[in-house]
Amino acid sequence: MPPVERFVCRFAAEPPQEALPHGAWAQTLQAEFLSACLRIDADGREIGEAGELRWFPDRAWNGRAYVPVTAKTTSDLELFGYVAFVPGDPDGDGEPSDFVSTADFTEETAERNPDWRIDLCEEVIGAWRGEGGRSAEMTLVWGVPLIAAARVATAELAGLAVDQCALVEDRFTLIAPDAYRSDYLDVKLWDADGRELASESLYVEDEE
Repeated sequence: MPPVERFVCRFAAEPPQEALPHGAWAQTLQAEFLSACLRIDADGREIGEAGELRWFPDRAWNGRAYVPVTAKTTSDLELFGYVAFVPGDPDGDGEPSDFVSTADFTEETAERNPDWRIDLCEEVIGAWRGEGGRSAEMTLVWGVPLIAAARVATAELAGLAVDQCALVEDRFTLIAPDAYRSDYLDVKLWDADGRELASESLYVEDEE
């Protein structure tokens, strides 16, 4: 094959390795995430109490696994974030360690935006250095389709697929390079026959 024009990392993250968290593992992750929620600087805003946590498929990159999560609050806001950790050995030896969690909140929920076709959250988790001093923001993206029949989510950068994830209980998680060479990620949903159902850009221009 000839050299490619766009030199950028693709499919850098491991695919999901575990089922959605449950049991004692879910309780461990919950404690980590709720601890991060207590550290949120709400600037005097009443966030309310977290409801049921909604976990998303795990993805691993650069030696750490990431498990995203969202939760509605009693103030009609949404908490979002992730729990990251160093996984145990693949052969089953050792336990997950070095937990790090992050949390924030938003009032921009799917209920307030009936025109949305994908409900997305995102967080930059690192960088990838490319050619000529350029760097990409390695971005964790998790979401829920708001339309029927979606089976796979992909991340595209300038039309090039850089990650994908099969939906698990109508949830997906992606890790992909973003903001590279003035290009930004598009998240797309596909049905079982490979037909595109929806597309959402991570780049939103500020309103004048």
